[in-house]
Amino acid sequence: MNNNQTVEKLRQMRISSMAELHLQHVKNNGIEGFTPDEYLALLTDHEWENRQNQKIERLLKQAAFKQKASVQEVRFEPARNLDRNMFNRLATLDFIKRKENLIVTGASGVGKSYLAQALGHQACFNGLRTLYSNTARLFARLKLAKTDGTYLKELNKLQKTDLLILDDFGLQALDNHSREALMDIIDDRFNKTSTIVVSQIPVSVWYDVIGEGTIADYPNFFIMRSNFLSTPVDQSFA
Repeated sequence: MNNNQTVEKLRQMRISSMAELHLQHVKNNGIEGFTPDEYLALLTDHEWENRQNQKIERLLKQAAFKQKASVQEVRFEPARNLDRNMFNRLATLDFIKRKENLIVTGASGVGKSYLAQALGHQACFNGLRTLYSNTARLFARLKLAKTDGTYLKELNKLQKTDLLILDDFGLQALDNHSREALMDIIDDRFNKTSTIVVSQIPVSVWYDVIGEGTIADYPNFFIMRSNFLSTPVDQSFA
């Protein structure tokens, strides 16, 4: 058996990790001691794990997070008023499986963005397509997309995203273009995918921010609010 030819064929089939591990074992005489089934399983597991890691890295890059965040590093000091059990339930990402949405509200600087991005990182680790964006910047990009004819293409990308995180929502009132974009995003994703909206603006004044009662009344959103974060309640934007 020509091991060099085998390695080259594996590389040409784009099974590079398996090829490199096999080459390493051949050079070190590491094949001895394995049954054929055990050795094949070893190579296969190595290739599979490498591809999973590459996928996660790709998803993290595409998500465009503002900061690294981890659900394991979230702190639960009493002063933060963060319900550990509630957040751990969210970290299972079952709300994404149920196509539910999440609103995170609270004062500026209390860690809302970090929590949302921690959930987003967890989604990437679970192989879910995720996108993080400042809301105003997203609406501005969609407004430009209308002028160059790529608006529907951009909406299609958002629709295919398993988890969309809209940060800093409501810092400025929505104009007609932003309202239309918000309605299109919600309508495309409703009962299909999940969205996390992060805002320091109380939900009670979202009518004024959005300027359209039909959108502000849109159902199927979880709301988590307090001085930091508390037990969620199932209700609409109102």
